[in-house]
Amino acid sequence: MLDVQSQRDHRQINIRKVGVKGIKYPITVLDRENGTQPVNATISMYVNLPHRFKGTHMSRFVEILNEFRGQINIRTFNRILERAREKLHAESAHMEIEFPYFIEKSAPVSRAKSLMEYRCTFVGENTGEKTDFLVGVVVPVTTVCPCSKEISVAGAHNQRSMVNVTLRFKKFFWIEDVIRLVEDSASGEVYSLLKRIDEKYVTEKAYDNPMFVEDVVRNIAQRLNEIDNFTWYCVEAENMESIHNHSAYACVEKE
Repeated sequence: MLDVQSQRDHRQINIRKVGVKGIKYPITVLDRENGTQPVNATISMYVNLPHRFKGTHMSRFVEILNEFRGQINIRTFNRILERAREKLHAESAHMEIEFPYFIEKSAPVSRAKSLMEYRCTFVGENTGEKTDFLVGVVVPVTTVCPCSKEISVAGAHNQRSMVNVTLRFKKFFWIEDVIRLVEDSASGEVYSLLKRIDEKYVTEKAYDNPMFVEDVVRNIAQRLNEIDNFTWYCVEAENMESIHNHSAYACVEKE
């Protein structure tokens, strides 16, 4: 049959990334407590396309995923990229994996257990000469406004905040350790299940530990700087303000 994608294109325009986006696929990730954790991931895969080719072969991306079924993780990520470059005759390959990661978390006083969800990402690119690989995790936390506490006779406004940490690293690390680092850097933690005695503890703890969005990203950056493993990071925090119709935002990046 005629291979239309391999025909020549005469517009002389290279395409940096072309491929498939938003594939729903089951993968297994490493879990410090249980060994492994099956998750339903969303995967996007791309390669570069030189100007001389009309198109790429989209079905081959799914074929590659099927080749690595049950073996898609941090340790095989680069092998998958290399296979994509080889199978699609490309100079570079790019892949993004987003998935929910669940950790069993105990309430601070009652010790009631529940599963807490964190959104994680693996992003990587292989050019043959080098591989760039990033791990990201989104951690919900609580913040209490220091200014509001200072000027109020009683109370202070608080908000749920989303912290997005993206990391380059030299050796393997546990996602759980990054989550703990982030949670320790905010006014308080977020839980799936709280009894009344826990709610009292959580709100009072946050009130005694007020922080601006700027404080949160600086605290996290300071802690990351103390860990030799992380060669680069980007920390973003967004406070969903409870008394404003907008969010407060801060970002710090290691140079």
